[in-house]
Amino acid sequence: MVHFPCGKQHQFIFQFTDPFPSYCKDHSPTQSLPVSSCVSEPLSCSVCLDPIEAVLSYSVLKCPACHGSWFHRDCVQNQAHSAAMFFFRCTLCNNKDMFQQEMLRMGIHIPERDAAWELEENAYGELLQVYQHCDANKCLSRSGRTTSSRTGLFQILRCMLCGSRGTHRKCASVNAFETDWACEDCAAAVDTTASLPRHTDSPQPAGQRRSRSSKRSLILTPRQSPIVCKRPSLSGSSAKEILQELASQISQHHPSMPVVVSGNKVLEAAMELVKTSDFKSSHALAVRFTSSKHISSPGNTRRFLSLLVQQLQNTVFEGPDGAKNLTLDAQALREDVYFDVGCLLSLSLIHGGPPLGFFSRALYQHLFNFPRDTPLTVEDMGNTGFTDKVKKIQESRSLEELREAMQSASEYLEVAGCMRPVDSLSDKDTLVEDIVSFHLITRMQLPFQRFCEGLKTLGVFDQVQMFPGAFVSLFCSSPDKLTAETMSALFTVKFSEQEETTGKESAVVTFWRHYLVECEVGRCATSLEDVLIYATSADVVPAIGFSPNPTVSFLNPLDPAGAFPKSQPSSNHLVLPVVPSYQVFKKNMEYAVCQLTVMQAI
Repeated sequence: MVHFPCGKQHQFIFQFTDPFPSYCKDHSPTQSLPVSSCVSEPLSCSVCLDPIEAVLSYSVLKCPACHGSWFHRDCVQNQAHSAAMFFFRCTLCNNKDMFQQEMLRMGIHIPERDAAWELEENAYGELLQVYQHCDANKCLSRSGRTTSSRTGLFQILRCMLCGSRGTHRKCASVNAFETDWACEDCAAAVDTTASLPRHTDSPQPAGQRRSRSSKRSLILTPRQSPIVCKRPSLSGSSAKEILQELASQISQHHPSMPVVVSGNKVLEAAMELVKTSDFKSSHALAVRFTSSKHISSPGNTRRFLSLLVQQLQNTVFEGPDGAKNLTLDAQALREDVYFDVGCLLSLSLIHGGPPLGFFSRALYQHLFNFPRDTPLTVEDMGNTGFTDKVKKIQESRSLEELREAMQSASEYLEVAGCMRPVDSLSDKDTLVEDIVSFHLITRMQLPFQRFCEGLKTLGVFDQVQMFPGAFVSLFCSSPDKLTAETMSALFTVKFSEQEETTGKESAVVTFWRHYLVECEVGRCATSLEDVLIYATSADVVPAIGFSPNPTVSFLNPLDPAGAFPKSQPSSNHLVLPVVPSYQVFKKNMEYAVCQLTVMQAI
């Protein structure tokens, strides 16, 4: 019987797996080479690369899979502590399962957590910095080299090849409609006869110099799928414009991806879509509801995406409506649901789905680092039973109350590594900060990693990361409520070419606008959302906008009293009948819109 430190000195082996046995030097497990092994003797440790004695012993171990990777015990133990269970594997053959089992047998402790480099807060913050400096010999901006407008002559363009040089459009004589510019070094390296605008370098300011030593290697294991596409060069300043440019990746020349929705099983149909081996995110969607007579149409796609966003909120998210955080779900991790949900949200935004509007500010900040340097609070944890216990710790007014509050939450504090002695009431601030950080960031590293990988579909994550201020309302705020004014402005009126009918059609436009006002104030049996669904199959304006823009035209019937409006959701087109009075117009509109509402409910 020995103490643990004493046992290590005497070459005891302690196995850190159930039933946690210990072995003395005489009875400890050993390793040996296969009899038929033709592996050459190692010359160095595969971890530290220092010379190694080619004799298996307590201090020298080998990989059981390839037999060619040998290492010092201390080196492989340090590797295990750093890589942990999810990334610990042989440095030579990359075997994981057999390697970990053998290392556990030989007394190597493998922590059950994420890798150390994934737990460092804001470890990759430097990757979010965008070069913002004019390097022209003579800068023409009166506000200085670091000032950039969103558009115009004093917008800073970064080199399209290296991204580490910049210039104002005016300083490099780049036209307002041009987006491609290369710095002197890159243009000369690619082609000495390049016609791209160039400039000579100016000294970089100290604050803009990049540290090469600070670059990190991000180790990920994304599912092999042709989902992430090459992004176009973006110059839009609003979320809508950026999404429209990303949507240019959607190919209309390839077969559409079929989506068959049975009943209200929208989420199941979407999950089945992204898990198919031939899924292509850059192909258009052809959605068909089994209850619909139409084979497929853009209207079906909008309805499908609207229902999908609603149902996705109940998958890997928790919290109140409009302020949801990611939740930790072991089964969802095992089935890679976080990746699928992120992928589907990106697809929805690019293919014409509604604004998301349900992310909490804390979730958006952690994903896209916006707003910067904003500390997380207990309120960001949402309304859970554990949140109430943390609030009791935060609201403690005496040391005794603080200790009692900690004791009531002791089980979770132990797991979070936050159960520690407190000697003064001021210790609670640091304690609460550590608890919130663990709850919202540390324990969620793997879900966040896979969720972000899914959001990279079609380049959405990268663009939101570059322009977080432009997208924050799209992710975190509910869509603006429809008004009669916005609805009227949304539809472009197309009058007939015959002059004799223009006067009657102008009167119908007046009926139309008055009808929208009555829908807004509740004097109609239909709402503005019902009218928009009738015309476009969408209850809100899509995040990417309508394509084509909604239009209104007119029908001159022989019997005006029996003429009803017609909608063409595939082209966002509404046909209004020319009728003699507003009462007839309102009656027929309500009948047509309500009939569609009832049919969709069935």
